[in-house]
Amino acid sequence: MAKRRGFNGLKEQGSDVATLVTDYLKQETVGPLKDLGRFVAYGSIGSIFLAGGLVLLLVALLRGLQTQSWCQGNLSWIPYVIVGTFAVIFMTFAVWRIASGPARRRLPKPEAKP
Repeated sequence: MAKRRGFNGLKEQGSDVATLVTDYLKQETVGPLKDLGRFVAYGSIGSIFLAGGLVLLLVALLRGLQTQSWCQGNLSWIPYVIVGTFAVIFMTFAVWRIASGPARRRLPKPEAKP
């Protein structure tokens, strides 16, 4: 392989460095951002479907409780309290799982001081 000499050799090496830097930046930024976008998109779609399903289940529970004979007249507010309680339980569980989910396990454990 012949040595590159003069201005042309320096120019070729400069373009090689520019190509190398560009390829590296694409690899380290564009690739992970595409993966992150895919993760966020699928997570959002899943969350929307899960929330919609839970709303339908809560409405079904409300309608089912409203058909009971003990929920008529002055006690017609009881099914709303029961369904509201279930909704708060679901939300509390979701927040608890988000706060103590897989991300927490990845955090390094603090070292004990001697």
